[in-house]
Amino acid sequence: MIEPKAGVFVGDLPALVRDKLWEKACQSSKGGACILIHSASSEQGYSCRFWGATQRILEDFEGLTLVRLP
Repeated sequence: MIEPKAGVFVGDLPALVRDKLWEKACQSSKGGACILIHSASSEQGYSCRFWGATQRILEDFEGLTLVRLP
């Protein structure tokens, strides 16, 4: 993986490694927030996960994941 900006990581990982890193990131966030966007076999071609107090909300709209500001 590369880190183009502090705390932003980009790479192509197996799902198991991705999920383990996600767990570690969430446990280490110290009250912050985490966002994971990865490729998936969905209509959009990707999936999103949010953890913690983010400024965005994920919503399912007829099978599509949309991001909404509260």
